[in-house]
Amino acid sequence: MRILVVEDEAKLAANVCAGLREVGFCPDHASALADARTLAATVSYEAIVLDLGLPDGNGLDLLRAARRKGSSMGVLALTARDAVEDRVAGLDAGRMIT
Repeated sequence: MRILVVEDEAKLAANVCAGLREVGFCPDHASALADARTLAATVSYEAIVLDLGLPDGNGLDLLRAARRKGSSMGVLALTARDAVEDRVAGLDAGRMIT
């Protein structure tokens, strides 16, 4: 299973990717929103591990774009944001557009 890991902290990204490989997944890593968009447009991913605070934007923008295109891939938000508003924004961004 191909998984896109979008995380700008190099050490955390390396650990997440290593852990995914250990259990049989095939992770690709993007450290910025622009790189993640390029990878998502060229590779079919079954899931994304998504940081929200990226150097060039909000990770939720990638999620919203994927949902607008009809993607139902799984998304796990990996973030330090813990306010109720942040959780609601993440859930809203992940809703399928019909």
